[in-house]
Amino acid sequence: MLDADLDLSFAPVRNVRPKRLTTAQIAQYNEQGFVQPLDAFTDREIANIRWVVDRYMADLGPDGAYGVNCYQARLSRLWDIATDPRILDHVEDLIGPNILCWATAVLSKAPRDLRAVPWHQDASFWALSPARTVTVWLAIDDADEGNSAMRFIPGTHNKGALPVAKTEGSGYVFHKGTADAGALGPPFTNSLRAGQMSMHADMLVHGSMANASDRRRCGLTLRYCPPEVQITDEAWARGVEAILCRGEAGSWRTHPRPENDDITKTASPHVVGNN
Repeated sequence: MLDADLDLSFAPVRNVRPKRLTTAQIAQYNEQGFVQPLDAFTDREIANIRWVVDRYMADLGPDGAYGVNCYQARLSRLWDIATDPRILDHVEDLIGPNILCWATAVLSKAPRDLRAVPWHQDASFWALSPARTVTVWLAIDDADEGNSAMRFIPGTHNKGALPVAKTEGSGYVFHKGTADAGALGPPFTNSLRAGQMSMHADMLVHGSMANASDRRRCGLTLRYCPPEVQITDEAWARGVEAILCRGEAGSWRTHPRPENDDITKTASPHVVGNN
């Protein structure tokens, strides 16, 4: 945890005229910390996005499965996905008309990838306050229980920072996570068809199991916040390259759409985490 003074409380969404979500979906987000499934891209569109993502990963070589991290201001096609109006209309219903995308990551679990992602709360490891980031999880492949879809523990988004413990064993993507998560309630499997997306609050406990199947499970996370969220650590700020997706940026420094789409001609500025 970076700073004990971070505001990690949850602020319920109050939106009586949503663009894309229903009032019932907003109520679910407030109560459970997530909403899904949401249609974003057609089969043809997500096939094209999959080709782009596969190219990024292939060009990175052995690091590709988890290495396409925070390139939203450095790769033009990724910038285009992050600023797609269909995604932003959903996000706006939760955080308002001023939208920044400050992080993205491709998260690809290969068939028979035996590494798990432990239960964790994202915002407790970020230098951002207040905790108002909404994470979009866009399914590049079909994701379900069989190929290790992400799982949520509903209702854990409004409990503040929960105790953290080291994970036991070596089969994890990282080696700390939420302590005693099994006592927090039954998990929900975030099953999505390719082209669909979910949205979850930044303090919701989530993780994923090892992929014991013969199917890949690839997703793209996009992290959005309103400009009233502030970076609280100068060193951490140097690794954040935000893009303004809609509205006004406030005090945030943002980056224009890049011309480059060759991942071998640039580098990731920051490593944020995995799901």
